Amino acid sequence: MTYEETLQFIYNRLPLFQIVGSSAYKVGLESMEKFDERLGHPHQAFKTIHIGGTNGKGSVSHTIASVLQSAGYKVGLFTSPHLKDFRERIRVNGKVVSEDFVIEFVEKHKLFFDEVYPSFFEVCVAMAFDYFRAEKVDIAVIEVGLGGRLDSTNIIKPILSLVTNVSYDHQDILGHTIPEITKEKAGIMKAGVPFIIGDDSTEVCAIMQEKAQSVPTTLFQARFLPIEFVKVEKDEDQIERQHFKIGEKIIRTPLLGDYQQQNMRTAWSAISLLQLLGLSISSEAIEHGFANVIEQTQLLGRWQTISYFPRIICDTGHNIAGISYVTKQLARMKYNQLRIVFGMVGDKDVSSVLSLLPKDAIYYFTKAQGKRAMSEKKLSELAAQYDLHGNCYKSVNQAYNAAKNEASQDDLIYIGGSTYVVAEII
Repeated sequence: MTYEETLQFIYNRLPLFQIVGSSAYKVGLESMEKFDERLGHPHQAFKTIHIGGTNGKGSVSHTIASVLQSAGYKVGLFTSPHLKDFRERIRVNGKVVSEDFVIEFVEKHKLFFDEVYPSFFEVCVAMAFDYFRAEKVDIAVIEVGLGGRLDSTNIIKPILSLVTNVSYDHQDILGHTIPEITKEKAGIMKAGVPFIIGDDSTEVCAIMQEKAQSVPTTLFQARFLPIEFVKVEKDEDQIERQHFKIGEKIIRTPLLGDYQQQNMRTAWSAISLLQLLGLSISSEAIEHGFANVIEQTQLLGRWQTISYFPRIICDTGHNIAGISYVTKQLARMKYNQLRIVFGMVGDKDVSSVLSLLPKDAIYYFTKAQGKRAMSEKKLSELAAQYDLHGNCYKSVNQAYNAAKNEASQDDLIYIGGSTYVVAEII
């Protein structure tokens, strides 16, 4: 099979969450454990760091990976979903897995799929672990796919685990209350493995502390680490970077957006703990890793500016917490007219998200490709209930082009609501 034929095989043969939604979610770790055994437990060949959370997993995972890479380690990075290319999910020192490895892995194990019928995500996890072993990585940063307790990645025994934050998302799977969701995410705790919680919520931290005592393990709360926003400034390469002060240290990151303050504090906490665990990470490596995370790991879609005249910003925030950060930031920006290209998947809490959006914007309602996407017409009808108005477009590119054609140089165009909407633009 060619690479494209291989992708079509796994997309058609295996349930893919980003296409069909919760029906692709496989409860339990039994088939993942069988796949892992078939491969000879590849994740035991390298150290791992396990990262869960509702929002911020990607930013924190990429930042930690970037710092470790700057420190001289060979670093594996497993994340999801991908934006453009399946191979984005699996990287070593920022370079995506080769097409040949993907082809060979699927060819070798496709008959096994008929024995255990793994989910698409389980195949991704197994492939990542096998590739990291083949590449002889020193350490791998492993992002949880969904939840934690029953996530396919939860077969590992990491040197450090962390949860960035807890908010409402995937309630049909994880639970309908914050305590229920927190307990699912706390399920990645392992006995004797240090655990960091990045959330500011006293309720979430209390539940995590109770869980840590029963596991048992040591819980570290990042919220007690003082962090202060300093400024946003372009460097000599004209790249915008946020400056944060942590203690007496200034860190710079090209990851923009107010929500990155919590993410950078969590990432800093993780790096500090890794130093205590014996990893050799210099101050210079920390500074370089934070400052060059996009260049070194190719992270995209986090409050990303893709044009300045007019200013066009996209962000993958897609749930209540993520959109809440976005709207607060939009409210502080200067522009002549705000234009929002917006689409959502139908299994999110769409009404709650719409209730947060600014009413003074012109909307371009659209839908991304895939079965989960809500139709642009239905989205527009729901939005009207919250006094949000605009036209409907059958594709993301049509909506995007309409917004650009109608915008003046002083306008602001925001693109978001769904990871998949952003993926079709960047």
